[in-house]
This record gives sequence, C-alpha cells and structure tokens, in this order.
Amino acid sequence: MIVWLNGACGAGKTAVARELAELLPGGVLFDPGRIAGELRAILPRKRLEEVGDHQELPVWRRLVVETAAALHDEVGGTLVAPMTLLRQEYRDEIFGGLAARRVPVCHVLLHTGETILRRPAAPSGGGTAPAGASRDRSAEYRRALSWLREDAYTVDTSALTPRQTAERVARAVLAGAGACDIVQTPAPTAQTVAAGVLLFDERGRVLLVDPTYKPGWEFPGGVVEPGEPPARAGMREVAEELGLRLDTEPRLLVVDWEPPVPPGHGGLRLLFDGGVLTGSAARGMLLPGAELRGWRFVTEREAAGLLPPVRRNRLHWALRARERGTALNLEAGVPVGE
Repeated sequence: MIVWLNGACGAGKTAVARELAELLPGGVLFDPGRIAGELRAILPRKRLEEVGDHQELPVWRRLVVETAAALHDEVGGTLVAPMTLLRQEYRDEIFGGLAARRVPVCHVLLHTGETILRRPAAPSGGGTAPAGASRDRSAEYRRALSWLREDAYTVDTSALTPRQTAERVARAVLAGAGACDIVQTPAPTAQTVAAGVLLFDERGRVLLVDPTYKPGWEFPGGVVEPGEPPARAGMREVAEELGLRLDTEPRLLVVDWEPPVPPGHGGLRLLFDGGVLTGSAARGMLLPGAELRGWRFVTEREAAGLLPPVRRNRLHWALRARERGTALNLEAGVPVGE
C-alpha cells in the first residue's frame, strides 16, 4: 500500500511522513520530490523553462508511478509519500497508474486552516526550481479543496504536532480510511482494440464520462476482450459503466487507427452510434464509483474543450458519419481512403 499525504505546501507533510513511516508496518518514506530534483539535473534548461511546475512534466508523473511500484515490489510494506497534488487529472493519472500495477492507494489530506500556502524556498531533492515555481498556490489550493475533501480522508492538523498527526493518520489508515477504490485497469502491453459508444440526448448532445483512473473525459466504452465482437463489447461496457442496456447492436461510425505514442501502444479505436437516450433513461444512469466520477451531455464545441486532440477529431468525424449515414476509416483521427 502507498499512503499519499496531500495538502498545502508548507503544511508539514514531510515531517508527518517521517513519523508515519515509523508507525505503519514496514513503513518506508518515499519522497516524489526527489524525482523532481533529479529531473531538474537531467532535463535541458529549455524544457524546464517551458513548465511552471515539475508536476506539469509527463515524465515526472510517469516516473512517480514506476518508481513507487518498483519500490513497493522491492521492499513490500507501506510507502508513505508526502506530496501536494492539486490538479485532479494528475491525481487520476498517478493513482490510476498505481492501481493498474496493483498498488493500493490511501489518500490523506492534511489540512491546516492557518497555513501560509507557499512553495519551499529550495525544491525537494535539490537543484533549482523551474520557471514560475515560486508562485503563490493558495488560491489553487482553495479551489482544489472541494474535490480533495471528497476524495481523501481529511485530518485537521491545526492543533497537532507532526507526531500527533501521524498517530491519528496511522489509526485511520489501519482502520481502512482514505482507501481509493479505483478500478484496476491493467496497463496494455501491446496494441489493443477498444469500442466506444456515442449516446445522445434529445437535443443532439453527446454523452462523455469522467474516469477516476485516468485524466480527461472519455466516451463510454472500453477494451474489447479476446474473442469478443466489438459491437457487443461496446454494449457490455455501457451496461457496466452506466447501467444502460442497449436493445440492439449499435451501428459503426468510425474505425480509427491510433498510432503508438510511448508509453501507450495504440491500436484500433471504434466508435458506434448508441442512439438517443430519453430523459428518464439518462436520469436512471448509475455510475460505478471505482471507475467513473461523473457524466455530462455536451455539444461538439464543448467536447472540444474536454477531449484530447485525437479523440476530439475522432468525435468530429463520427458525428459527420452519423449525419451522412455512413462509416469512416480514420488514421490518427484523419479520414483515409475517401
């Protein structure tokens, strides 16, 4: 297990983590900030100047997952990681990656009402901070509190010493508090085939879902299992994710070849037309908390602000195919063979 101590910068997370590692069985302090320090020593200055914070570096987020998983395999026990995570999409990427590697995560928020929210003068792990790292993050922390309180077990540290805080956290963790119930989606090791289903409301808006285990919005759907027909896979995923059972197999709109972009392996992505949901059907949707945290109907323009470029293009051409009553063959979101 990994206990992730979240909270404002300057809230004493590292001091609590040292105490907590002594209280938990097989406790080991794992400081993700040290990975940031190494990256600052390795990456070209130009790349560092392109980001305002080391957490914006995809390589940092990947290395945190891989290092934590490898360390967990090596030493067993409980890793204690003190690190501020204020962006929900980064939480999804890191915690989801750990869950996919079968490393359970316990999320704890250390909250102090009077904390001065600031960045440390010297970054953890040594080195020089990237451009913009000295910015005040108090407003960012306040904005994040709404989702942090829902996702993490909160401990008010205002009147507690680091040891007292650690003791309270240890009791809570050992009792099961803060456990993140995230779907354990294994990371693919080769190209995959995935089937998505577009569902519409009576105003023609398309349904998107918000996964807990990876950043960004998605179409309902998932990976096609070996020997499973893709259309049936889409129907199965819609039933599992949303509690909706489609009466007939959906019509194919696009086949899109997604090129491998490390660390992803790419593969074929199919989008099907699941038809229009009535208002009562939409209101009856049930979300599995371990997999999806929310859903919404959006226009194509609104979807463009939620989806990454490849899925945005895939949706665009799927909607055009739906209008034309045809199916389109895409490569990396671009039609071919027309």
